[in-house]
Amino acid sequence: MRFTIALLPGDGIGPEVVAEGTMLLDCVGQAFGHSFTYKQGLIGGCSIDKHGTALRDEVVEMCRASDSVLLGAVGGPKWDDPKAKVRPEDGLLRIRKDLGLFANLRPVITHPELIDSAPVKPDRLRGVDMIVIRELTGGLYFGKPKKQWSNAKGRRAVDTMAYSEQEIERVVRVGFELARRRKKKLTSVDKANVLQTSRLWREVAIEVGKDYPDVQLRHMLVDTCAMQLVRAPADFDVIVTENTFGDILTDEAAVLAGSMGMLPSASLGGRNLAANLSGGRGFGLYEPIHGSAPDIAGQGKANPLATILSVAMLLRYSLALPKEAEAIETAVRRTLADGYRTPDIATPGAKMVSTKEMGAAVVTRVQR
Repeated sequence: MRFTIALLPGDGIGPEVVAEGTMLLDCVGQAFGHSFTYKQGLIGGCSIDKHGTALRDEVVEMCRASDSVLLGAVGGPKWDDPKAKVRPEDGLLRIRKDLGLFANLRPVITHPELIDSAPVKPDRLRGVDMIVIRELTGGLYFGKPKKQWSNAKGRRAVDTMAYSEQEIERVVRVGFELARRRKKKLTSVDKANVLQTSRLWREVAIEVGKDYPDVQLRHMLVDTCAMQLVRAPADFDVIVTENTFGDILTDEAAVLAGSMGMLPSASLGGRNLAANLSGGRGFGLYEPIHGSAPDIAGQGKANPLATILSVAMLLRYSLALPKEAEAIETAVRRTLADGYRTPDIATPGAKMVSTKEMGAAVVTRVQR
């Protein structure tokens, strides 16, 4: 089969990890008889430098015309001026909104070989296997008004958290659909004791839950969830929450997996969402949850496994190739079991390798 993949490497370590992801795609293509064609575009700081904008219309259209998108990371100190009118993150927000990608799936799995890499007690980490669904195109990051100004009393700023019933309903339904395919446990996270948006979120979640009597729905305040992710992470199956909460909670959950360099993600909700969730072909954008890590860019220290696992999600959710996805995931597990480590997941006696060497180790095990 032939597929077209849009590549948005971005800034910092983005190009390094995306290169390893495409190498895995090519390896899968050779092993399973598929052909991948790549189209590459700029996003983030590199796009600002060349075009004065974090994302051009032409790049959005290139992505729309592709079967799926593989993205690296954006940002860095070079573009961190708080007074800047254009920021690298603008590209991320726009690509998500323009492509209608409202559901961000972030699986969190603990590998036995990395349990000692996490600061959490080992007995709390065994059996952790959850998916966090972050609403991606609403809330504080998109609400209006959003501005900063000065008056006689000094500087002021405002961000607006806004959600519609429809925005909540569609992402909560994704949560129920995934929970139905797993352990039938869904945790809806909000701050309903304080926020009006969270009260609406909870109301809608209860209403949608009536369509899924086989799924156990529980509600949890975001501060309690933050505590429970450390105290009893194995109790979670599927978590669904709004944009800002999901951003923060999944960074915390990365600690359970040993590093942010281990967590992939899939952004869905554009065309053919039902196919994404049922094993058919549907559009999506795939990226590691980590940032651009400019302090290690170009040094070969970046962990490519989050991107490689994002490629596995791309194969499963967008290209309907579950066997190929499993081949990559199995290869990652075997690579870790054989002791290969990048600096972020270093363990005593492990084989310390570079970004490229880690990618090559996974390729070797896919080929086997």
